[in-house]
Amino acid sequence: MAAAREVIAAAEDESLDHHLRLGAATRALPCAEAPAEDDPAVRTARRSVEALLERLGWSSGRGLDMLNPAHRRLIDSVAALVRLGYPCDTEQLLPYGRLAAQLAVTLDMVEEQPAPSGQIEAAVALTVLYEPVLLSLRRMAHAEESARRF
Repeated sequence: MAAAREVIAAAEDESLDHHLRLGAATRALPCAEAPAEDDPAVRTARRSVEALLERLGWSSGRGLDMLNPAHRRLIDSVAALVRLGYPCDTEQLLPYGRLAAQLAVTLDMVEEQPAPSGQIEAAVALTVLYEPVLLSLRRMAHAEESARRF
């Protein structure tokens, strides 16, 4: 309920620019807690993620900081890879970041909505519905590539 109130308040707050209003809606979706700062894997992950964002030209001033649940989840996921000894430095993450940037065109579907409230609703719905589509397609691509290679 608190998250829903936050989204509604942001959607109705005309003092916020549209980017902040859309961001409030997608940040309200369930996501990971802040990673533990005293964990060495988290520190390593944070360095990799910050270097990745810099290479991609993504600014933390645009909501890509620890207040962003997706940023926290990314650090948490990279930290898990670090703990397991899998390569996950900037070079390994960069192709994923570049593909994600290409996928951001889905904002066209948000922008097509005529009213700001419809755009906010579309941002939430498309985020929730397209994430499993993306993950499913990636897994299917892995299966296809595995069959091709092995």
